This record gives sequence, C-alpha cells and structure tokens, in this order.
Amino acid sequence: MRVLGIDPGTSVLGYGVVENQFGQQFKLLECGVLSTRPRDPLPTRLRVLYEGVTTLLTRLRPESLAVESAFYGRNVRTAVVLSHARGVILLAGELSGVEVTEYSPALIKKTIVGRGAALKPQVAYMVAQLLRLKSPPAPEDAADGVAVALTHLMITTRRALLDRHAASPA
Repeated sequence: MRVLGIDPGTSVLGYGVVENQFGQQFKLLECGVLSTRPRDPLPTRLRVLYEGVTTLLTRLRPESLAVESAFYGRNVRTAVVLSHARGVILLAGELSGVEVTEYSPALIKKTIVGRGAALKPQVAYMVAQLLRLKSPPAPEDAADGVAVALTHLMITTRRALLDRHAASPA
C-alpha cells in the first residue's frame, strides 16, 4: 500500500509518501513541502495548495491520502485558516478518487512515539528510526507529513492483522 501523508498548513504544507507490502518494512518514497507566499491572498494560497496536492496525487498514485486533522489552539483565526487549507486538501483527495482518512495530532504522536504529547523532534527521530534513515526527513514539516503516512500504514496494518486473526478458525 502506498500512502500520501499530509501535515496541512497555508504557508508550508508537509508531505510524505510511504509504501509497504504486507509483512515488509516501510519505505519512504518521497517527502517535501509545498510553500505559498504569506503575502498572497488566501484564495491564491489555497489554489496553490490544491494544485500542488492534485499534482502529487496524480504523479505518485497513492492508494490512500492521510491528513492530520484540525487541532484547537488559542488562536481562532489560525484554526479557521488552517481549516480552509484542510478543505482543499480533502477536496483534492476526494476528486482524485483515493481513500481519505484523518488522524488527530495526538493519535499520530501516540502511534509514532508512544505518547500523545510527544514533541516534534521526538516524532522526527522516531520517523527516522521506523524508516531506518540516517537522519530525520527535512524540513520538519516534511517529517510531520511522513509521520501522518506512517500512522495510516501502522493502523491499517494492525487492523488487517486483527481482522485476519479474528477470521481464522480457532
């Protein structure tokens, strides 16, 4: 299974594409960021994100798109703007026909590090360990996108194993 994981943002969107064949190690295929100019109007920035995600989906052909869900911070304006970015990302996934799944920041951290309150450097370190990389993906937003993709693969792999075990005769 090939998964495109996205850490949404209106200035910098991190992404990572991770693949695994059932029973094999995870493999990082690509990671990076999509950037917009902070001074551009929001509709222009959203178009850049939509077109960028659509291009990634077309070029990389993932079976699933995993997106970090919105978190609620103190700054309401930031949360609303981030929700716009998430909306165009979800729309790009839906229109491309891939399965779209959302994961909370706490679930991603818990899945990757083992604690829902892990810090970004801890997540990046564990991403490198899980993928057997010499150093974490850079920049930090790309590592976060990879963590989202890994979370989806780890959760779906566990679910498939549990389903197979439940279906096997005792």
